[in-house]
Amino acid sequence: MIEGKPLRTVRSFVRREGRLTPGQQRAIDELWPQFAIDEADSMIDLNQLFGRDAPKVLEIGFGNGATLAQMAAEQPEQDFLGVEVHRPGVGQLLKAIEQQGLTNLRVACTDAVELLNNRLADNALDRVQLYFPDPWHKKRHHKRRIIQPTFVDILAAKIKPGGHLHMATDWQHYAEQMLEELSNSDEFINCADSSGYIPRPDYRPLTKFEQRGHKLGHGVWDLLFKRR
Repeated sequence: MIEGKPLRTVRSFVRREGRLTPGQQRAIDELWPQFAIDEADSMIDLNQLFGRDAPKVLEIGFGNGATLAQMAAEQPEQDFLGVEVHRPGVGQLLKAIEQQGLTNLRVACTDAVELLNNRLADNALDRVQLYFPDPWHKKRHHKRRIIQPTFVDILAAKIKPGGHLHMATDWQHYAEQMLEELSNSDEFINCADSSGYIPRPDYRPLTKFEQRGHKLGHGVWDLLFKRR
């Protein structure tokens, strides 16, 4: 407490509402009931949500959703749940779901930590994807990075034994921190060679900014860990 005010919980993201385009607003208004998940206290039965028993993949922070929609289209045998706090991105992904006729993709506009802690059962996920999370590059902000020991423990509880955690970043320092945090966990095994990192898997599409980064000589680090 400071001067009678409760301390705010440190979050790993900043909610950026942005300006919704008319198309994004229409997608949210019309498609939310069918493809999005309302905030609630109840547990989510993922098989019931998708209407089938199939591998379940959670992507945290999908941005505008273009690569996630592409993954869902290219991997129809898997079900994808994307969580994002940026509403224009949510609207854009809902548009893609409609345009591409995707039936194996659902969207949540909420805090990923709260979703994992309160709404998903243990061992519910076959893979968690965390691609290019906010690096919080200033040293004093490193504590805001989502990959921290407590979050790794949460992921370990929600990913099935034999399931995977796949991360990617274009910040070398963050890649090194991710590698250290996951290597220190007794719940995960690194799937890479002695370098600690893997080549980009075929199932992860290149993003537009990643393609631009490659042309400028910027590095990208992929990390893949298996749940024991």
